[in-house]
Amino acid sequence: MNKIIYLDAAASALKPDVVINAERDFLLNSYANTGRGVCARAAAADEMLANARATVADFICAKPNQVIFTSGTTDAMNRIVNIVRGTRDVKTIAVSDIDHHSARMPWENTVRGGHAELVKIPLTENYDIDLERVPSADVMVITAMSNVLGVPQDVKKIIQNARSKNPNVITIVDAAQYVAHGTINVAEWDCDFLCFSGHKIGSNTGIGVMYIKSPDGWAPDKFGGGMVQTISGDTWNIDTSPNKFEAGTLPLTQICGLPFAIDAWRNWYGGADILSYIYDGLSKIPHIKLLTRQDAKIISFVVDDMHVLDFGSLVGAAGVCLRVGNMCASWIHDLMGIPGSIRISVGPWNTMTDAEQVVDIIRGIVK
Repeated sequence: MNKIIYLDAAASALKPDVVINAERDFLLNSYANTGRGVCARAAAADEMLANARATVADFICAKPNQVIFTSGTTDAMNRIVNIVRGTRDVKTIAVSDIDHHSARMPWENTVRGGHAELVKIPLTENYDIDLERVPSADVMVITAMSNVLGVPQDVKKIIQNARSKNPNVITIVDAAQYVAHGTINVAEWDCDFLCFSGHKIGSNTGIGVMYIKSPDGWAPDKFGGGMVQTISGDTWNIDTSPNKFEAGTLPLTQICGLPFAIDAWRNWYGGADILSYIYDGLSKIPHIKLLTRQDAKIISFVVDDMHVLDFGSLVGAAGVCLRVGNMCASWIHDLMGIPGSIRISVGPWNTMTDAEQVVDIIRGIVK
């Protein structure tokens, strides 16, 4: 089981030892709940939480009170819908065909309820967001990088153009794929919301980040312990951010590991040479059609007259772990006229030997 070639970082990254050791040490030696105790362990847990939040804030160029911990990108995206709808009256929501299901479906569900209208953000012939045709909308969902095409989008320019059409547009950035490959600067991008999952950069599952530019301007979407300062009868005094958005017990073990994952990922060079070798190798194999550009952060392709699931079974039997299917991105596959694709993505654990072996394995399968 340990001898596989793992090329599925875009789905979930393998966990470095520093993350595993940090979480193990916390569970064995330091575990306590936060915000509810006065013993030394509880104080240490509070400090761990504050330090983790500060690390995330620094990672995305935010302030600590703008960083909200969630269970992941999907959770954050659904929560953002409820936060926005609970505070603002929105009529038009802009989405694009490079969106992941988790970015677009929560808003499509709102539209299906008759509460708003969906508008499309046009794409170029290369399937990038068309900067010159960004529409006017009350809400704009921006995929910073497609999990099928792997090309970082110009988020700053998209937001600038959106605000030129509607200065009050609420901008929501899905950085689930981008976080592993680009620098996030929420202050420079000037987005209202942004989210990503820790497991994409080597943290554990069950931990995500939701950035809120102006947390005081939004009402909480969840209620319970830890998000109120006082309750007297039926009168509440809601706490300030981040507490107001973090009702209940947080996933402390996963939070403990997140800053270690961030620090480890920051030191990775990106694997461009490995991807380039694989891309060049696949481009020379007959019957393979590459869907991504050579400078993309992932490689997606299809094989003539072979279903992606059949290919996945064969390559899996040869010891290669990659991703096949629609990648929870049905709209871009529909636009390209295919039911699904095959995706290769790399991480810090991959080597040039992996690249050489996977090209040889795929060549043998396709021929």
